[in-house]
Amino acid sequence: MFGLGTVINCAAIAAGGLIGHFTGKLFKEDQQDALKKACGVGTLFIALAGAMEGMLALRDGSIVSGKSFLVVLCVILGTLVGELLRLESGIERFGEWLKKSTGNSGDKNFVHAFVTASLTVCVGAMAIVGSIKDGISGDWSTLAVKAVLDFIIIAVMTSSMGKGCAFSAIPVLILQGGVTLLASAIAPVMTETAVQYLSLIGSVLIFCVGVNLVWGKTVRVANMLPALILAVLAAYLPWSF
Repeated sequence: MFGLGTVINCAAIAAGGLIGHFTGKLFKEDQQDALKKACGVGTLFIALAGAMEGMLALRDGSIVSGKSFLVVLCVILGTLVGELLRLESGIERFGEWLKKSTGNSGDKNFVHAFVTASLTVCVGAMAIVGSIKDGISGDWSTLAVKAVLDFIIIAVMTSSMGKGCAFSAIPVLILQGGVTLLASAIAPVMTETAVQYLSLIGSVLIFCVGVNLVWGKTVRVANMLPALILAVLAAYLPWSF
């Protein structure tokens, strides 16, 4: 079935949010804070593993690092573009509208939870590659694996941050559904190198999400999203990183 992967993914996020909402009531405020930080630490290590996989290589029996310039270039230029466009403010305004429209005006953490969760489940190569596979051949297996991971992540985040996390299913539907619809046009662009670069920069952005979970909002991660587009474009430069 066309688009089944995105449907499964969104359903998993909604289910995780539902479970997290009810289990979160069992914890005291300090326990919820501890759980949020634990989720942040886990996110940091997942992001580090992804980044190191993209930057480290085995050469002549020794581990060498690379692509540092790619990371610096994409993150700095991408953040500059995002700051000028004020992407985070736009997403937060959507979160505010969503909060009022869904009758959650009294939830002071709704927008922060929505933005943080949305960035966590949307940023990454699995969302793009999985959606392309789903759109071209109907292979939704990659998105099914992502759905399981997102279910766990959203359940934990919702229990500690609130039900705003569950609404991250909306940007997932928009992003993955859009890529699935345009899969035939996007697939030729996503070469092996482009996917590698996207995965690396995506891991860096997810690391920043983890930083915000552990130490409070210190990085405007949404304003860094253009770095993902630059990562794909970098794959077509006449030199390698």
